[in-house]
Amino acid sequence: MKKAVRLLLILTIVSFIAPVHAQDAKQKGLDAITQQAVKGQLEFLASDWTEGRATGQPGAYMAADYIASLFKVYGLQPAGDMEFERPTRAERMAGKRPSSYRTFYQSFNLIETRAGKDHELSLSETTAGGSRTLNFTYQTDFSVQASGVSTELELPIVFVGYGHTDEENGYDDFKDVDVKDKIILRLSGYPGHTDETSKAYDTFSSDWGRGRWTLMRAKNERASELGAAAVIEVNPGSDVGAAWAANLPFRVNSGNYEGVKPRASYYETRMSLPGNELSSATVRITVSDRVMNELVKGTGVDLEAFQEKVKSSLKPDSKALAGKKLRVKTTVDSKLIRARNVVGVLPGKDTTEIIVVGGHYDHLGIHDGWIWNGADDNGSGTVGVMSIARACKATGEKPEKTIVFCAWTGEEKGLLGSRYFADHPYNDAKMILNLNYDMISRDNTNDSLGNMCSMNYTKAYSVLEDLTNNNIEEYDLDLDVAFRPAARPRGGSDHSSFSAKDIPIMYFMAGFPPEYHQPDDHLKLINWEKMTNIIKIGYLNIWDLANTEWGADETE
Repeated sequence: MKKAVRLLLILTIVSFIAPVHAQDAKQKGLDAITQQAVKGQLEFLASDWTEGRATGQPGAYMAADYIASLFKVYGLQPAGDMEFERPTRAERMAGKRPSSYRTFYQSFNLIETRAGKDHELSLSETTAGGSRTLNFTYQTDFSVQASGVSTELELPIVFVGYGHTDEENGYDDFKDVDVKDKIILRLSGYPGHTDETSKAYDTFSSDWGRGRWTLMRAKNERASELGAAAVIEVNPGSDVGAAWAANLPFRVNSGNYEGVKPRASYYETRMSLPGNELSSATVRITVSDRVMNELVKGTGVDLEAFQEKVKSSLKPDSKALAGKKLRVKTTVDSKLIRARNVVGVLPGKDTTEIIVVGGHYDHLGIHDGWIWNGADDNGSGTVGVMSIARACKATGEKPEKTIVFCAWTGEEKGLLGSRYFADHPYNDAKMILNLNYDMISRDNTNDSLGNMCSMNYTKAYSVLEDLTNNNIEEYDLDLDVAFRPAARPRGGSDHSSFSAKDIPIMYFMAGFPPEYHQPDDHLKLINWEKMTNIIKIGYLNIWDLANTEWGADETE
């Protein structure tokens, strides 16, 4: 049984006995967070000048320069890469030597890939009666999301249910099968996702509030971790081929766009961190029902029966598809992209441990002349990071712990900037906490008072919830926070890069509006009061945590 050590009591005592000037310093920081300052920063960051801030594009570089300039204005020290300055010939003759200095930019390489045009899929099977091979047609029987490099392989197939893993609830579709260097066949969704009355839905649904993309990302990451070479995803009964029709659409009308051809999409390209080895990301294939039926025919796998049974049993039934192999060939076009995070530091008295305050500044860019400004996603979170930096510096005090402020790039392409930083932290210091801001300025449809937000956090650190409630009450902030603790919080935002390394996280989000990833995510829709209050609670929490000893709950 867990016994929570309510460190809130310690924080309260520390606040009570702390010198008056320390409390005054905290208030000075809070006073630096104003709606006017918040608006001023976001109005430029989400303007057309930054061109949607797509990773590696000129607009993103302009946005990064703007963020770095404000970090400098607010008094942070640069915490990015070292650069070298070579003196001119005249300077060398005068005795000046080459020198180095630290920048606000952490630069790194990305590989951008786009699917090529040559894709093949064929099934070979061997039975007592002989063998046969079936060749399928691209965008008639299957579609491909290619990996980072052109790939050709022929491998056995393993059915892995939904390809779903939930450690907290003891469910793992991969438990009794080996998928390394295999092609896995999985169902879309998660157990019970189509039946809201089922035990499985009740068990698994709450973890996927941000929808199918978050779920798919988690499933893909799990498959890659286990060494699967390719993923075939099926959704029995769905008309996946509708998207492959060669004669449609005659005209496109998607609400905010109308034209004679589909609008170019941000999702036509992918990006990845190259790493030190040439290892392609897992190939992902979607197939029609007739291909799906050929894959499982004669193997003893009944997809419909499995879906029905697992809803109540919550027990996987994964197995190799005996006698069957798939041959897959995909091609990609790729190029190298240089991208950069923006990193500043407020040194504390202890420089061996750091608190990381971050949010991604990249968005979706420009397509067919349309600009995805990304005011909420995630101009709002970026302004939150900058505002907390300003507030911490405005206290006039040096914190006990070092605080590093980061604006990530590449989040929309797979959390790439935060993943790179998590692998290459500032000064190789120990990261003890990550505060993540993502989409902190909008309202859900059920938020009639305009004050609701969520806070995901690492379950073992109940001090984070206690501290948040205490600061909301003490400073009279109009926020209704839905707390979402998890043993290892995950999802499609940058906190996942830290949680994956067992670093405790605290992640604020205001809502999930219909303009998400649309070109009308504009300033006029921002709830400025809510956004400012979410920034304030983040600052108050971070300042307390940077000046107090705290840790995980004790257990007994």
